[in-house]
Amino acid sequence: MENQTNHDPVAIVIFGAAGDLTWRKLIPSLYSLREENWLPEHFAIVGLDMKPLGDDDFRARLREGVEKFSRHGSPGSDTWQSFASSLSYCAADFADPACYEKLRVRLEELDKSWGGEAVRIYYLATPPDLIQVIPERLHAARLAMNCAKARIVVEKPFGRDLHSARKLNRILTASFDERQIFRIDHYLGKETVQNILAFRFANALFEPIWDRRYIDNIQITVAEQVGIEHRGLYYEKTGALRDMIQNHLIQILCLIAMEPPVSFAADEIRNKKTDLLHAIRPISPERVNESAARGQYGAGWIEGKRVASYREEPDVAADSTTETYAAVRFFVDNWRWQDVPFYLRTGKRLPSRVSEVSIQFRPVPHRSFPAMAMRDFQPNRLMLRIQPDEGILLRFQAKRPGIQMHLSPVDMHFFYQEAFRAAPREAYETLLVDVIMGDETLFKRADQIEAAWSVITPILEAWESSAPPDFPNYAAGDWVVEPASVLIAQDGRNWLAPSVAVLEERQDEWTSLEHRKSGSSP
Repeated sequence: MENQTNHDPVAIVIFGAAGDLTWRKLIPSLYSLREENWLPEHFAIVGLDMKPLGDDDFRARLREGVEKFSRHGSPGSDTWQSFASSLSYCAADFADPACYEKLRVRLEELDKSWGGEAVRIYYLATPPDLIQVIPERLHAARLAMNCAKARIVVEKPFGRDLHSARKLNRILTASFDERQIFRIDHYLGKETVQNILAFRFANALFEPIWDRRYIDNIQITVAEQVGIEHRGLYYEKTGALRDMIQNHLIQILCLIAMEPPVSFAADEIRNKKTDLLHAIRPISPERVNESAARGQYGAGWIEGKRVASYREEPDVAADSTTETYAAVRFFVDNWRWQDVPFYLRTGKRLPSRVSEVSIQFRPVPHRSFPAMAMRDFQPNRLMLRIQPDEGILLRFQAKRPGIQMHLSPVDMHFFYQEAFRAAPREAYETLLVDVIMGDETLFKRADQIEAAWSVITPILEAWESSAPPDFPNYAAGDWVVEPASVLIAQDGRNWLAPSVAVLEERQDEWTSLEHRKSGSSP
């Protein structure tokens, strides 16, 4: 039991246990943690949902999810039975106080059988509107009284705007202490996202040049090849700006741009992130068009297959004005980053699935090489790849083999799987362990949530008050979204190709060269 994070018993209550998140992410992650002894000996999962299910049907459904999504693959019969014995289910109306009375009795029975009060984790894998109901009911049933052992986990989206986020924070803090509230963003559990802090603050090489003197611009890209995947009802109310930039991309920006922490205590890290959010230059309503761009995908081709436009997706309005692509330029007004632009972009139905940070350094101040030697010159570029093939690439100039001086960009790389002989852990595994341990470092605090909403509120309001006249305005399978290209071109810059695309292009060039050498056709 070497890896056990906590020897106290743990009871996880999942509201929305019959849903996709529980099936696809939570139970496969908890199963993997159990397989690797990260969970205590006394451990139980109590599932609650509206759907009528028996324990056996509940367990059978969850086994399908484990077989499909767990890192450990299909469990053996004995292994599964051992894990499944911790699973139970109860059909419940979350608004009914009787539901919480039954839950209280169940949890007290577990405490009695384990000989002590368990850590209780209430996981809200529910639609956002239920966040207003469940915390109040838990508090009324006296299930949230022990600040040291009762915790509540809230999934995104956390509100639709600043006003609704503040309202949700008031509801949560009326029933739970801030120390008990874990606002989860699965991106912060990804190995490469966490590695940004290690890369910056555990190495003397990069931090001295991590500022406006050496960095020209920073680009954060989260591109998705898929469409909305039958989430039309949700996506029509959300859009790319709320769904991705307000949550994931702004959190990555915080890690890239925050000041060095004094320690790695949870509130110290979160204080630095919040300070950074407060330093982002406000976007005035009349300047939104100069700082943000939006798009919606039309029909196109991806990997040789014809795909439909967004407006043809199920549950999407035929004249929808919801953006499936968003790009924003931010400035951070402090000594380190003054006037360095941060470009954030995200979109559906793009050519590749890739999440990446590109740090573009300034060019050398004087080019002493002959013009012919410099024709392929590119400034140094650092790429932090979050997915796929998690790793870090550093691009620099080197001399090509040959008699003449000819410089060419080359990459030095580190990939997690190659270096550590292991695939990165599922993000939810890391975050669930942290919740069990009570470590809040990777979770968002109330003031941080509200600061992030404040940053994008002017854009939301401007877009909602003026419908775009030109949707759809990019083809599925195309990197070029004209409004985003105009946004960055006005600064004399261009969007950098993700390293996935660059490496594929270089592989094609290398293959072509090898074929020419051998005299064969590619």
